[in-house]
Amino acid sequence: MILLQTILAFMVALGTLVVIHELGHYTVARLCGVKVLRFSVGMGKVVFSRRFGPDQTEWAISALPLGGYVKLLDAREQDIGSLSEQELKREFCRQSVWKRIAILAAGPLANFLLAIVLFSGLYFHGVPEPVSKIQVSSEQSPAYVAGLRAGDLVTSVNNVPVLGWSDLRWKLMELALEKAPASLGVKRANRDRAGTYDQLTLSLPLDQLSSKDLEADFLSKLGMSISLPKATLAEVMPGGAGMKAGLKPGDVILQAGGKNLADAQQFTGMVRASAGQTLDLLVKRGVDELNIDAVPDVVEENGTKIGRLQVAMTGPEMQLIQTPLWQSVGRGTQKTWDTSIMTFKMLGKMLTGEVSWKNITGPITIADYAGQTSRTGAISYISFIALISISLGVMNLLPIPLLDGGHLLYYSLEVLTGKPVSERFGEIAQRAGAALLMTLMALAFFNDIVRLVS
Repeated sequence: MILLQTILAFMVALGTLVVIHELGHYTVARLCGVKVLRFSVGMGKVVFSRRFGPDQTEWAISALPLGGYVKLLDAREQDIGSLSEQELKREFCRQSVWKRIAILAAGPLANFLLAIVLFSGLYFHGVPEPVSKIQVSSEQSPAYVAGLRAGDLVTSVNNVPVLGWSDLRWKLMELALEKAPASLGVKRANRDRAGTYDQLTLSLPLDQLSSKDLEADFLSKLGMSISLPKATLAEVMPGGAGMKAGLKPGDVILQAGGKNLADAQQFTGMVRASAGQTLDLLVKRGVDELNIDAVPDVVEENGTKIGRLQVAMTGPEMQLIQTPLWQSVGRGTQKTWDTSIMTFKMLGKMLTGEVSWKNITGPITIADYAGQTSRTGAISYISFIALISISLGVMNLLPIPLLDGGHLLYYSLEVLTGKPVSERFGEIAQRAGAALLMTLMALAFFNDIVRLVS
């Protein structure tokens, strides 16, 4: 059932993005007066088609469901010798270079526009998000040395307001890529006056982070993590080790194995390390404190035996991020812009060797994420589609022959030189582009398989 949901979620996401991309090309081509012969979802042999409209455009579904295309009236691909003068005026190559640029750019721009619409809709609807309250791992960590303490609420980064945990992480990653310091606005509870807070400004250096750190959980390298509440049980699964021990929802675990617990994460770590062993717990239930002995079940995970009590813990403190429509559109546009720029920067760092090529993902990984986000909920799945739409737009703008960006490069050279690129140069570039794309696809599949196996 999970596999079926993953496949369905992937096909819906991919189909949506392909249709939107090609509709961009189709719409602008029609506006520019170019005749559209076929609109295909999928590549390869046409398996189903119908013709509609005054031009009898063929709307088709093709055999290979990874992509799509719009086929225009084009002298480079069709014999146009028998066409009337009126029809020849609608041929792609006879259009001005600016019309050709507009038609080619419309596909990626449609993907960016889709991302803006989706993000704007999410912000207008409201997105549940953990608050930007932090936990600091140790006194030796860069975060602690910078002055950050457990429970601090980060309210701004370089004077830009922080709206939640993911927003904080994103802003710090952007600065870390540039190895720029981060000035954090921090709200800290005043220990001497209950209910009051101090406003602080702290400088967090990020130049010590390596490119490899950015590929993983870079915040942990700084000694920062999301602040979790006390180890409080939200749910106790029937028949599990927790229920057998007498644990109940609402219990707060104060100690485990004689050690005071800072948060739920520490408790989870101790349970995992105590497979099949008795773990003595000090539990607060209402106003009472109880001693309970629990024996975590032995479960095998990735070849390692771990302990599980079959209980669910309460998560981090949450907030609903919701903005008026006009602000939502602005935020959606900014999010799309920032993500696009970040993607280009990461690609640039791959070319210079600063970031590993292991970050290139293919359809297997994308399908896996599609399945995971669809199971999490509509908000996560819509956010996933928006991010993949941005990635598709960026990829198609790369100056690689066969992609929209490669053709845009040709037409840009035509604008500069006043004459089109020679056919011989175009043929050589097309072959080189095909070889490069095949190499990138092979690398993406290889990375997918490695991730799947590991």
